[in-house]
Amino acid sequence: MESDSSCEVLVAGPYFADLVFHGLPRPVQPGGEVFADGFALVPGGAYTLAMAVHRLGRTAVWSADFGTDVFSAEVLSAARAEGLDERAFRHHPSPVRSLTVALSGPDDRAMVSYQDQVTPAPLVPLLRRYRPRVLMLPQLHWDSTTLAALEVARQLGTLVVQDCHDVPASLTDPAVRRILAEVDVFTPNAAEALHLTGATDLDDAITELAALVPTLVVKRGADGAIALRSGKRYDAPAVLVRAVDTTAAGDCFNAGLVHGLLSGHDLPTCLTIATTCGTAAVTGPGSSAALHAADLAQ
Repeated sequence: MESDSSCEVLVAGPYFADLVFHGLPRPVQPGGEVFADGFALVPGGAYTLAMAVHRLGRTAVWSADFGTDVFSAEVLSAARAEGLDERAFRHHPSPVRSLTVALSGPDDRAMVSYQDQVTPAPLVPLLRRYRPRVLMLPQLHWDSTTLAALEVARQLGTLVVQDCHDVPASLTDPAVRRILAEVDVFTPNAAEALHLTGATDLDDAITELAALVPTLVVKRGADGAIALRSGKRYDAPAVLVRAVDTTAAGDCFNAGLVHGLLSGHDLPTCLTIATTCGTAAVTGPGSSAALHAADLAQ
């Protein structure tokens, strides 16, 4: 396959259409009904990563699948409006529905998701074709196919940035530990770090994870973020803003982090950029408030 080195960031992951109900006055209880202050249908999932790094001025290729359903059409239309690179899009003659209902209150949110199953495009040919500087993976996978792809990424000199997401993974599984050994930057949130390690104290979880990956970044929502590299710890506070919805905050944080790394900034500066992008994201529903490069400069 002919290679194309014009790609800074390769994003691999499915789209989601986020149906965001925000401004809930109280949590939704079984058998009850709550009226939201606002609603938005916003593209999400790996779309947010690709869109957010693109808005920050990076050349990004997004590997994603679309079908004949209304949700595919909605996200595809948004991707084209943003000017995202379509070279790695695959179009199927059947529905490929991926959607999340997000119920956002003042402090947190609950989500319900659904996906039509489709086998994603293999990572190894994508890596060899685009030879990206960074591979962004929105979710922790620990299968042998992913392991082989991360080994190829290392051979190509591609930096692997992987989020965790709410997956049933544990460090007691040797396969999970093998995958993390191939990841350059791992970005779980605090709850995921605790679940993954089985620790009850976040500092203990951080210590255990930092022993496995070269750079660990733990997102803490309104409490900011923590990063560790080579035994050094850096803390970044969050900027206080009025939160509308936190659904896309983690992905926008990751986009800011990658932008900082590609710019050659040191880790504390990258953490500040990431926190700024994540904070900005919560001021609108879903991915709608992702920063542009000019906004970040301000």
